[in-house]
Amino acid sequence: MASKLKSAKELIVFLGKSGIAFLEAMMFTIIPKPRKNVAGEIVLITGAGSGLGRLLAVRFARLGSVLVLWDINKEGNEDTCRMAREVGATRVYAYTCDCSQREDIYRVAEQVKKEVGDVSILINNAGIVTGKSFLDCPDDLMEKALDVNFKAHLWTYKSFLPAMIANERGHLVCISSAAGLIGVNKLADYCASKFAAFGFAESVFVETLVQKLHGIKTTIVCPFFIKTGMFEGCSTACPFLLPILEPEYVADKTVDAILQEKVYLNVPRFIYFVMLLKSILPVKVSMLLAGYMGIFNVMDGFVGKNKKN
Repeated sequence: MASKLKSAKELIVFLGKSGIAFLEAMMFTIIPKPRKNVAGEIVLITGAGSGLGRLLAVRFARLGSVLVLWDINKEGNEDTCRMAREVGATRVYAYTCDCSQREDIYRVAEQVKKEVGDVSILINNAGIVTGKSFLDCPDDLMEKALDVNFKAHLWTYKSFLPAMIANERGHLVCISSAAGLIGVNKLADYCASKFAAFGFAESVFVETLVQKLHGIKTTIVCPFFIKTGMFEGCSTACPFLLPILEPEYVADKTVDAILQEKVYLNVPRFIYFVMLLKSILPVKVSMLLAGYMGIFNVMDGFVGKNKKN
């Protein structure tokens, strides 16, 4: 009898908390959540030398953040550094780092801790793509895609999360992809790495909840393909529903999600609907729909080779 009462009590508490969380989510859908102040926060962005990483750096520079920029391309990273200073950043630090190498990540991370301080917002953005059919993709390129797109997240979290926990504040940002939610033709290795990055970020998010680390926030971003050169030549059969995205738009949405401490951001919104259909429709129907929307053939015009964002 006591166990039944305990179960009933737990169910009531669960339903009550779920109802409150649902109402809160609905409220913030109608009324935008207040945006946090990131002035003075140390923001580390991997893959900052071009594309989305560069745009994020410029936006955080305008918000008064201290920037730590990582990229394997020293020249591109220094250009981003200059652009950040031009829009008002007073403290910008550029580091050359190969995110496919664990020891390089650990080495540069130690430099950052000594020279800049504790990172409070970590944005794992660096990524590469091969764009080949699975059996045509060389082993070394597949391994590198996994190293950069996924494993680097493990090593950066290990480097900077402990200080966030000690300081009782921090924000972990994972730039995954719509290709981390649904399989795409000619992107087997890329999809695998982005699925892994999503799963890892979500798992650590759950760990922070269970351990009641309320000061540690997580944001997982899953954009459709972006016009950054990384997916040069790609096209979509339904540009109205699933357009190839402008990088400035994705950067704005990403920064806004971070400032509002959203956990999930799918861009465009239609991705949420696609995921719902994937969950409830029979496999053949959902695959036919994906084929109709051109998701499977988005890489047909791809002209890049081992490109990075």
